[in-house]
Amino acid sequence: MEILADKLRPQTLDDIIGQEHLVGPNKIIRNLVNNNHLVSMILYGKPGIGKTSIAFAIANTIKKPYRMLNATINNKQDFDIVIEEAKMNGEMIIIMDEIHRLNKDKQDLLLPYIENGLITLIGMTTSNPYHKINPAIRSRCQIFELKELTIDNIKTGIKHAAKHLKDITLDDDALNTIARLCSGDLRSAINLLEVAYYGTSDHHVTIEAVTNVNSKAIFFADANEDGHYDVLSGLQKSIRGSDVDASLHYLARLIEEGDLDSIYRRLSVIAYEDIGLANPGIGPKVMAAIHAAELVGLPEARIPLGTIVTEMALSPKSNSAHVALDLALSDIENGTTGNLPEHIKTNSPLYKYPHDYPNSWVKQQYLPDNIKNKKYYQPKNNKYEMNINKIHEEMKGGQK
Repeated sequence: MEILADKLRPQTLDDIIGQEHLVGPNKIIRNLVNNNHLVSMILYGKPGIGKTSIAFAIANTIKKPYRMLNATINNKQDFDIVIEEAKMNGEMIIIMDEIHRLNKDKQDLLLPYIENGLITLIGMTTSNPYHKINPAIRSRCQIFELKELTIDNIKTGIKHAAKHLKDITLDDDALNTIARLCSGDLRSAINLLEVAYYGTSDHHVTIEAVTNVNSKAIFFADANEDGHYDVLSGLQKSIRGSDVDASLHYLARLIEEGDLDSIYRRLSVIAYEDIGLANPGIGPKVMAAIHAAELVGLPEARIPLGTIVTEMALSPKSNSAHVALDLALSDIENGTTGNLPEHIKTNSPLYKYPHDYPNSWVKQQYLPDNIKNKKYYQPKNNKYEMNINKIHEEMKGGQK
């Protein structure tokens, strides 16, 4: 039995919901189709927002032969068959899902035919093509990013789907619930509507009918792909920006995904990259929270993680230490070094042992001659760094 979402797949660009920046009046894909001048392209964006729909609408409208392939599922022989069909027809549109997983053998098979125009490729992926798609394929394709569908877009799609379900009664609050639960995925919204419809005896779709099917919002985790790393980036940038609410939001998304290891690694970096000397006790606290989270596991792991993320977001921030090190590393990479001063080389009798002097400090040169006045570390204006800088000056006891 054909599922409703597939049955309702748009046949023309006019049927597409959302993506007006690509298929609206006088927009790029609309104009390409109207001018009957199709180019190889990659459509990327989250699931259920129209990639496949746009691809099939293009193929149906432009009236050229086409075949659907999946870069992962279809083998090399399947690709050979489609290429032979293309040769017989004189041209072929290949609509390819999961294009970011196209291996080198299949890629090498396709490239010359994309190059000579025998094949027009429409690739689809949830991954950022600038990161995940081989440059040889990417350079031969125009890249179009699809935008997330709005709640109104989703409601429009649900109402359209409801017209194809006989004797349905769809309550407004049920409509709103479906739109909320699908998190921008129209295909999932239509699937949820269909199951709720057939899950009732009278085809009356209420909130109860919907939540009996699914009461939990869909979450697009995209583990190990760019969507996942975007959320990790959101967590770090929110903590760095001292926005505790945003920090907890992105932590919640990562916890929902269940990838605790990524949370642990990222928090460990943030503790030293973004908070650093402004709150030097945060590093051991992060490790203690990680240990506690590991010990208790989910769902209780959220408690120590939520506590430490809140403290990290509220902590003063300083990147002075690692910025100083990066400056030193840059000098090393550029050859700006020089020989060590003789008096700090191994077993040098000229070395002055600081502990033999007042305050365990004595003036002597440590850097090589050609960079002896170099200043890598610049303290930030926070309580801890100002305090240790003051102590450092007092330790020198006025010696210059």
